[in-house]
Amino acid sequence: MTQSCFGIAGWSGSGKTTLLVQLVKRLKQQGLTVSTVKHAHHSFDIDQPGKDSHTHRQAGAKEVFIVSEKRWACIHELHNETEPTLATILAKMDSVDIVLVEGFKKAAIAKLEVFRSANGKEWLYPNDPHIVAIASDVMPKDCSLPQFALDDYQAIATFIVKFIGKNKEL
Repeated sequence: MTQSCFGIAGWSGSGKTTLLVQLVKRLKQQGLTVSTVKHAHHSFDIDQPGKDSHTHRQAGAKEVFIVSEKRWACIHELHNETEPTLATILAKMDSVDIVLVEGFKKAAIAKLEVFRSANGKEWLYPNDPHIVAIASDVMPKDCSLPQFALDDYQAIATFIVKFIGKNKEL
C-alpha cells in the first residue's frame, strides 16, 4: 500500500466514529493532510431519490460523478461484483499524509482497538496481531500494548503519527 494508513477497529457502538472525528481534527491542526475510509456492513446510499444523480444510477450507470465548485463525488455501483479490498480503495485515493480507516476489522493494517465495556463484546486484540494499541474505558491488565482512555484524543493522535513515522512503507 502506498498510502500511510492506520485503522480504527472495534465493535459497533464502541466509539470509533467519535474517536476518528477527533483524530482528524487534531491531525489537521498539526498540518497533516488526512483522508478517511469507512467500511459499511450494509447497503448505503449517498444520493437521494428525485435527484439527477440518483436517476442516472437507477438507469444503470456504473459510475456517476457529481461535480460542483465546492466538491465532487463518485458513486460506483458494483452490479454483483465483489466488494473491493481496502488496498483497491487506497490505490484510488489521492496521496495524503495519513488515511484513517474505520472498520475493515480483518484488514492486515496497523489498528487501534476501540473497546467499550458496556457493549459486552470480546476484545479483538488477542486474536488480531495487527492491533498495536487500545483505547478503552477499561484497561486489560494482561496486555502489553499501549493503552489510552477513549477520550485521550491528543495522546492517540500523537501515538499514530509516531507509529506511522517509525513504520512508514514508502
